[in-house]
Parts: sequence; C-alpha cells; structure tokens
Amino acid sequence: DLFTTDELGELYTLRGNDLDLYDQHGKHLAQNSFNSFGPISRIDAFSSLKPMIYSKAQAQRAVLYNTLRIHGGGATDLNRPGLPHTILACMGVQGCFWFFDERDLQLMRMDGQLKTLANTGRLDQLLGFTPAPAYMTESDSKLYLVDPVHGVLVFDLFGTFMRTLPILGASTIQVRDGVIWSVSNGRMNRYDMRLLTIEEVPWPASADSLPTRDARIEHGRLYRLMPDRILVERLDQ
Repeated sequence: DLFTTDELGELYTLRGNDLDLYDQHGKHLAQNSFNSFGPISRIDAFSSLKPMIYSKAQAQRAVLYNTLRIHGGGATDLNRPGLPHTILACMGVQGCFWFFDERDLQLMRMDGQLKTLANTGRLDQLLGFTPAPAYMTESDSKLYLVDPVHGVLVFDLFGTFMRTLPILGASTIQVRDGVIWSVSNGRMNRYDMRLLTIEEVPWPASADSLPTRDARIEHGRLYRLMPDRILVERLDQ
C-alpha cells in the first residue's frame, strides 16, 4: 500500500497495517503489526534509527526503534489544543516534527514534546491561493510541501516561504543531493534545483509492464511501487 526507503538503502513496506523492513539486499530484518494504531497514512524514515509512522484518521504519531517497535512512551495523540485538524506530518532535524493543520491552513514545526518552534500563519493569505497539500518532507534544512495542483512549496526551518517549484501532478517526492524525484501519471521526473530544469527519466528496460505508482532511488537502486509488488532494479552507472 505504501513504501519508503532510507539513506542506508533499507526498504520499509506497508500492507494494511503490517510494516516490514528489508535491507538493501532484500533480507527481511523486522516486522510489526499496528492494528490498534489506526490506518497508517505515512511512513517517514528521515531518521533510519527512529522512523516515524502517522495515522491521519486517528491523529496519532509514533516514533519506532529500528526493530519497528514503538519507541519510549508509545504513540502520541495529536487530538489536542494547537493540533486539532492535523492531516500531514513528517520528521525533521534535531528531533523535530512538522504538521499541517487543514482548518487553519498552516504549517507548524514542533519539538519532541510538541512545543511550537515555528508557524507559517495562514498559507492562503500568504500565497494568494488555498493549498491542498498531499505530502511533505524535510531535507537540507528546508521543508518541501507537495501540492499536486500548484507545485512544491519550499519553506525554511523558521516557516518562511521561499519559492514554488514547478513540479505538478506528484503526490510524493524524494529530495536527494540537489535533485527532486517524483512520479506523475506513471512517469518519473527529475528536477534539478541548481539548474532549475525538469526532465522525464525513462524506466529501465523491464519485462514488468505494470504501471508504477511511486518510486525512489537509493544507492544505485530504483525502487518501484507497482499495483501488486515492489520492483527493485539496479540503475546503469
């Protein structure tokens, strides 16, 4: 249903609420079922030692050990003042988290105790349109908020809006080494943040012709989420 990778090339897969972890060679490392947590809508492996899961439906967040067991004091209930309508969450540097509040249309950066460190204020007033983000991720001290219609909105760690990148139609992105990878309409695109260029990247020749729902690249390997499997292919160097 969902998958992600970390910078070690490890693969996290979700089927229902069963989360599995594999190393970059396909060896199964860990498994856990989160049936009491609520439907998982995000796996964030920003920190490979402490990945995060998030349930939009239950407004819960949990940090995991790398064995996929819930860390410390258990899951955090986000149904509290200051976070009443959270629909997106992701991890960041210094043990912090980002949340998007759908009602107040604002981004909030919080520490591990959910103390607010930064707040964008209402984004509709700031941007001149009402964003409908589908995903967000932090990389290199910037937050990337993915709006499939308007593009990728970039903010600094203080919540200051920086620019909009013309990446349309994507529901997720991967930011690595100055490049943003995304999948739109079954095609993979590469946006170079230094050259400000975007190009389609052809899929490797493969006998598998099923459509690609999402993809990531780690350590010379392409991970493709297909309707019924995850296909891992080596890239030409």
